[in-house]
Amino acid sequence: MSEVELLSDVGADYTRLRKLLEAGKWKEADEETGTLMLKVASRETQGWLDSESLSKFPCTDLRTIDQLWVEYSKGRFGFSVQKRIYDEVGKDSEKWGDLVGWRQEGIWLNFSDLTFNINAPTGHLPGRFARFPVGWGWWFGPFLVSRIEECSL
Repeated sequence: MSEVELLSDVGADYTRLRKLLEAGKWKEADEETGTLMLKVASRETQGWLDSESLSKFPCTDLRTIDQLWVEYSKGRFGFSVQKRIYDEVGKDSEKWGDLVGWRQEGIWLNFSDLTFNINAPTGHLPGRFARFPVGWGWWFGPFLVSRIEECSL
């Protein structure tokens, strides 16, 4: 396993996230990912990311988070994995939700209902904001998809 370089444009420390992923503590790693993303975007007080903060989210940090998830899940989890699946289903969020396991029987799951182990469907994690107030989640809202593309993940 190659060592992911813990780079950040804003001084974020990804050491804890790496340790959690390395230990296979998927739920804790998912929660840490959400915490770090809020910190990087200076949105800790709000507790959520808006379209502006997503569109300005540093590529270096997005790449570091993604690489950690991809590396320690052996390619099963990460933003780039989620986006690849999203593209494969023609950007159909419902089909995507079914494939990554965020929907069951046509219903979007709450965060507490996600599966936090390596046997979860490919693309299942990270999912910290899977049931965010603006619909089906912000991970694949147009702003994050566009940011992932801009950052070449």
